[in-house]
Amino acid sequence: MAPQAPLAAADWLRLSCVLTLFLLFNTAASKSIVKALPGYSGDLPFKLETGYVSVGERDDVQLFYYFIESESNPVKDPLVLWITGGPGCSAFSGLVYEIGPLIYDVPAFNGSLPTFLLNSYAWTKIANIIFLDTPVGTDFSYATTPEGYYSSDIETAKETYSFLRKWLLDHPKFSTNNLYIAGDSYSGILVPMIVSEISNGNEDGHMSRMSLEGYLLGNPATYIHNDQNSKITYTHRMGLISDEYYERAKSSCQDEYVDPDPNNAQCIYYLRLIKECTGKLNEAHILEPKCGSTAPKPDQLKLGLRFFEDISMDILFLPSQQEEMWCRKYNYVLSYVWANDPAVQQALQIRQGTKTEWKRCNKTLSFEEDVENVVECHQFLSTKGYRALIYSVAMLRFLQQRKDTLAFNECVFGHIPTKNSVLD
Repeated sequence: MAPQAPLAAADWLRLSCVLTLFLLFNTAASKSIVKALPGYSGDLPFKLETGYVSVGERDDVQLFYYFIESESNPVKDPLVLWITGGPGCSAFSGLVYEIGPLIYDVPAFNGSLPTFLLNSYAWTKIANIIFLDTPVGTDFSYATTPEGYYSSDIETAKETYSFLRKWLLDHPKFSTNNLYIAGDSYSGILVPMIVSEISNGNEDGHMSRMSLEGYLLGNPATYIHNDQNSKITYTHRMGLISDEYYERAKSSCQDEYVDPDPNNAQCIYYLRLIKECTGKLNEAHILEPKCGSTAPKPDQLKLGLRFFEDISMDILFLPSQQEEMWCRKYNYVLSYVWANDPAVQQALQIRQGTKTEWKRCNKTLSFEEDVENVVECHQFLSTKGYRALIYSVAMLRFLQQRKDTLAFNECVFGHIPTKNSVLD
């Protein structure tokens, strides 16, 4: 058999392009259309896609996502990337407890598989939303190597940017939609960094330009030290501690409450008094009761209603039915029961063997919080002209109770859609 002639330079170039595209679309993206979900009767009235996108230097990080198309006009409506806080809290939490089209039917829960209702105030009515599980180790995201599980603020921002680039290559019809990055709580650190990555990538011109329009943050972390340090001032302004305690702590601690001088006995004394006054408060919402952890152990998931009897039967009631004892965290238990169900994971097309247990918030991430302050990042983005909205989650709930989410949507996207209109 005669030896084959070596490939010409042009042939090598074509082969290289083919291999690059093959690797990109076979390792970067894996997606499925989900038409029905356990717990919802009938076909879903919206388009849901789930999938994985590989990122990292060795493509060893597999980021899982839920994508829901806008119920209005997917072609023209904005594209929103949502990241729940934590770090390590599930994107599904944002989907089902905050802004997505499904909510749990809590009163109907009897210990079996939870059921869903439609959310009349879902952001997906006017926007396409990617709910992304990041950093790696969150929800159904995983790594194929032990090293892949190590992450940080900086690394997560870079990997999320890489995710978006690959996702948009695989979904070109959304490449020109106005793009917003959104999140809450700890995502206040990550979102501005991700927006900066996109902005810099657009300016460098090395990658396909994204139609970045702005970002949204609910109750965000911004400067970790100052965020924590301001809690003493907040408790005083809310009338939760006396003027005397506050003034004495302020003068003796010299406005440093997070890392006070351990040898300053007077400062430590007044901080202890303040802690005794506020120790039973729910920091996330001072008007709601402070509740214990609601993450059940794997064997408890099989106990059905008995498990909830051990916690509290209050989970069966909405706040309007039992105001005094209700705890918001108890509603989270339904997500553990639902997401750990094998039929649910099969419907979501979760890769078998990649997760032994689903957790709403993974507290055991190998994650380094290597960025404490993103104030300068916000300042940088403001000079670029990007739109930014920092909002209170409590205010969002207030608007929803008033059935006034259209006013919120106008604040967010600058336009109230009518029945036959879409966002600009």
